[in-house]
Amino acid sequence: MATILVCGVGWALGWWVFGRARRVADLPPAIAEGIGRTVTVVGPARDEELTLGGLIDGIDRDAPPDTHVVVVDDHSTDGTARLAGSHEGVSVLTAPDLPAGWTGKCWACHSGADLVDDGILVFLDADVRLSPGALERVVEEQARTGGLLSVQPWHRTERPYEQLSALFNVIAVMGSEAGGRGEGGAAVGPGLVTPGRDYRTVGGHASVCDQVVEDLALARRFHDAGLGSHILLGLDGIRFRMYPRGIRQLVEGWSKNFASGAGSTRRRRLAAIVAWIVALGSGAVALADGLRGVGPLSTGLLLYAAMVVQLVAMFRQVGRFGVVTALLYPVLLAFFLAVFLRSAWSTYVRRAIRWRGRVIHVGADGG
Repeated sequence: MATILVCGVGWALGWWVFGRARRVADLPPAIAEGIGRTVTVVGPARDEELTLGGLIDGIDRDAPPDTHVVVVDDHSTDGTARLAGSHEGVSVLTAPDLPAGWTGKCWACHSGADLVDDGILVFLDADVRLSPGALERVVEEQARTGGLLSVQPWHRTERPYEQLSALFNVIAVMGSEAGGRGEGGAAVGPGLVTPGRDYRTVGGHASVCDQVVEDLALARRFHDAGLGSHILLGLDGIRFRMYPRGIRQLVEGWSKNFASGAGSTRRRRLAAIVAWIVALGSGAVALADGLRGVGPLSTGLLLYAAMVVQLVAMFRQVGRFGVVTALLYPVLLAFFLAVFLRSAWSTYVRRAIRWRGRVIHVGADGG
């Protein structure tokens, strides 16, 4: 009976914390006369020769009128700068030497934004891919909502190990309040849109220069300034492929973000996410007990099936994660817990996280 209660409560809380986020595909078509303001896309790039071309091509193919692209080469060791420079109309900036106390991405974003006096700033990671009309719709949506608009791209996967990211994507959406009202000020994903004047009002990336999860920290700056923040899910409009270079990159990437993100999540929401994770584990244990004959098999099958159905629905919103991945969710859960513990150790004990060949020192607040 206790297991049924734990699973039932956690299952219900899972729906609540995941919510119903707006999607890029749900936005109205862009108006014919355009947005009437200059749009500057800033692309921080470090060793992105293999991915950057797809982003630039997408912008060239279907960008709003009066759009400029600035690629900030963050001391790449490959042909990133050469590739960016081969595209007509793309400005390439080599980031100055990294100052003490800054993370590389914050410094690259700050350096690119520093070239822009007015208009709309759009920060996009190199692995982001845009569907026709998506960028213009997102920019117009920011004009309607104001403040900071962020996008969690739909996660395109190609190799089996990439399925291990499924649970991380779902929990990231839960923690960010993408499907709720975002009362605490949140952002998610490698896509940020804001007017340049608002960006400077809150201090821009300079105000969060030492933060590992810089998008969340920046959203809080907007919230504290009364400007607000809003989140969209990319789904059919904006997508990316995370960590294509192997499982080591995947582990390092999620380790970089998750403990700091959990420490920044509002307590009530964090408690609900923990309850949901416990329910996932309880459902798996109930099925295992039933198969071993130490518990009712029918109950185990019912609880496990309920968790799988819920995961299938959530997975479809965040990426290419299928039914088989949901059926094997105990593997995802064990992997998530292992990476989270690794992240917590690096963040709160070692206070240093390794990412893209750099060691990021973490402050006492996790940033």
